[in-house]
Amino acid sequence: MKHFNRTVTVLVFIFLYIPMIVLGVASFNSGTDIASFKGFTLGQYVNLFRDRSLLALLGNSLIIAVLSTLIATVMGTMAAVGIHNMNGRLRRAVMALTDIPMTNPDIVTGVALALLFAFTGTMLRINSILGFWTLLIAHITFNLPYVILNVMPKLKQMDRDLVEAALDLGCTPFQAFYKVVIHEIMPGILAGALMAFTMSLDDFVISYFVTGSSFITLPVEIYNYTKKPIPPKIYALFTLMFLVILVLMIAMNLLQLRSSKNARHERVQRRARA
Repeated sequence: MKHFNRTVTVLVFIFLYIPMIVLGVASFNSGTDIASFKGFTLGQYVNLFRDRSLLALLGNSLIIAVLSTLIATVMGTMAAVGIHNMNGRLRRAVMALTDIPMTNPDIVTGVALALLFAFTGTMLRINSILGFWTLLIAHITFNLPYVILNVMPKLKQMDRDLVEAALDLGCTPFQAFYKVVIHEIMPGILAGALMAFTMSLDDFVISYFVTGSSFITLPVEIYNYTKKPIPPKIYALFTLMFLVILVLMIAMNLLQLRSSKNARHERVQRRARA
């Protein structure tokens, strides 16, 4: 049974990563046909960095990803603290509502936000409301649950006596929150921020419905490339984006692993002192 499970696991990983491996190989292909490797070259990456229009679109995606991550991280952390201080029944109800945006299909979320923005534009008599701000609001909206779900476990693991001890030692409630609570839940905050950034950077479905012609992100523009032969420099772009997201996800997992080890170590030390 062990060998069977390992075989299935290997096959699953092969199925998941072979497309990316093929894409990476194609980005170094001197030919234009992805099915025929004619020689190794870095020319596709050179062409990519010479294309100012693509780099501008990448800059748009980074701007939205960074801003939405920062805002969602602050708001999500504050929301997680508030939810954590609720009573059990109310906390479970709020967490159930928080889970809905993640389980909801992206296309439903995108259409719902588009209708909301269109209604708002009609009420405010704005003809072209879709643009930078609607895109930013949409990204903050779907990033918030990921931040909350990463911060909540750290709040549960935190020793409540630490806050009371800080207050007894003369800290104000704000100082106790800043010096104790934030310090204790920082791994969850960073993990939530990394996940929010990766989700925002490569989002297409929701962005497609809430973006306007004045501000377009890279994934939305790349969709137009699928309607015609894709230039090889796009393979290079996809490869770089995949590597960036892969590095961020590895960093997030390492951060969570380190945090869990530190938590176990602290629990062992407290038991030893007791």
